[in-house]
Amino acid sequence: MLYRRFGQVAFDASVIGFGAASISGDGGGYSFGQITDDASVELVHTSQDLGINVFDTAPIYGFGQSEQRLGSALRGSRRDKAFIASKCGITWDQQRRVRIDNSASTTRNMLEQSLRRLDTDWLDLYLVHWPDPEVDIRETYEVLVRAKEEGKVRAIGLSNTNQAELTLAQEVGPVEICQGQDSFFESWNRRTLFKGFQDENVGFMAWGTLEKGILTGRVTPTREYDSDDVRSHAPWWTETDHSKHFRVMKRVQILLEDNGHTGLDLALSHVLRADAVSTALCGARTPEQVRGLVAALNHPLSDDLVRECDAVRSEIMDS
Repeated sequence: MLYRRFGQVAFDASVIGFGAASISGDGGGYSFGQITDDASVELVHTSQDLGINVFDTAPIYGFGQSEQRLGSALRGSRRDKAFIASKCGITWDQQRRVRIDNSASTTRNMLEQSLRRLDTDWLDLYLVHWPDPEVDIRETYEVLVRAKEEGKVRAIGLSNTNQAELTLAQEVGPVEICQGQDSFFESWNRRTLFKGFQDENVGFMAWGTLEKGILTGRVTPTREYDSDDVRSHAPWWTETDHSKHFRVMKRVQILLEDNGHTGLDLALSHVLRADAVSTALCGARTPEQVRGLVAALNHPLSDDLVRECDAVRSEIMDS
């Protein structure tokens, strides 16, 4: 395993982070299909034993089931070796109707609930999950600053943010780590925020590294998903035309195979080539998939091959 400094936080983060939405199971919310409690624990233990020390979760992942399972897996000495990140702001009612609520009271309540579900006295990182157009980010961030002062969280930051929100939050307290989308197909953060993150020593967690499986080849145009998989019904997936992505991968796969590489090699190489990235969050559902992720770190793409793959992507995606 390779490690990078987590911005200004005194922690060396594994360059692969465990995306715990993968263990949401049948809980609903943001989840990727059924997985048992025992299989979830085995998955977390395998990841940690292979050197992964960053574990990212959120209440909306399985409506709390991801946090509960992660907490069960990371008990005792395993907890001390793990960097656990969770988030606030995406909540739901008794009918499980989801909404964003970054009000101070909801933020405080969600933190306490996450600590209980994770069965821990502290979170290593607490993030505001998404901006709330109805709430000034400074109101929310004051709660995070206070939680850090109380020792309930050790680092704080923003997820899926923008420069305006980031600047306002920094009026209240330090933004130590941010999380956002970055992948072979998505470069908004690296085009707009990465330089500032590096200048201000803000750690960055990349999500979407594998593009929900498109880059690994496990997601194809004909794949069907079970009802517990968010990709079976979420408009952001079902109403998105992925045809260009698949066209890119069909051509890129030839380049990769000719050079002894896989889509997994491409996915990790692309994200980790950015110095601003501290850890690339990846979802895995079996121990074998975790081992494949770790092994891919030994097969980075050459500069020339990266440029060839980039050229194919630009040609098709920009057409």
